[in-house]
Amino acid sequence: MNKFTRVSVLFAAVALTALAGCSSTARHESTGQYIDDTAITTSVKAAIFKEPTLKSAEINVETFKGRVQLSGFVSSKANIDRAVQVAQGVNGVTSVGNDMRLK
Repeated sequence: MNKFTRVSVLFAAVALTALAGCSSTARHESTGQYIDDTAITTSVKAAIFKEPTLKSAEINVETFKGRVQLSGFVSSKANIDRAVQVAQGVNGVTSVGNDMRLK
């Protein structure tokens, strides 16, 4: 094989390996999904911060493939319900898991 063919084969192998590393599975996100989830998490946190009845420091937000998980300790059931409503209203959220507890 000539030098050009060897370099082309090597480049193709590296490119395929890199692309396979960016694909998603049931338990892992692709790079694009990770970026989308980061944006969703930021938007949910901002929406909770803007809600005057909620204390954003009490509520943790995590996102995986569009599913938002809320956790933390809040002072009332009304705050739990309101936090879920706020999260559901954010663009890109597919579902909301509630793991918040009362203080």
